[in-house]
Amino acid sequence: MAQITYVLVRLIVLFIEVLLIAMLGRAVLSWFTMGEESALGNFLYLITEPVIVPFRLLCDRFGWFQGVPVDIPFLLTNLALAVISVILEVVYL
Repeated sequence: MAQITYVLVRLIVLFIEVLLIAMLGRAVLSWFTMGEESALGNFLYLITEPVIVPFRLLCDRFGWFQGVPVDIPFLLTNLALAVISVILEVVYL
């Protein structure tokens, strides 16, 4: 049973790390004018936006960070994924 748990946790951590890399790529591409309109930009948006939407809706619902020029839900998602990854690695691995 411990081996199955180990494999599942490793897969979840790997998935989170891939998401974090995709979010980093999306952030870097957002600095360039053609970055978000490229095929890679669309792909990264398609992968990362479903994870960011709950944070975006939460911030919009409570009116948090209105008028802030930085995409705070993006940063909160990044932080939450990193914390979840670390917690899983510390507790289960």
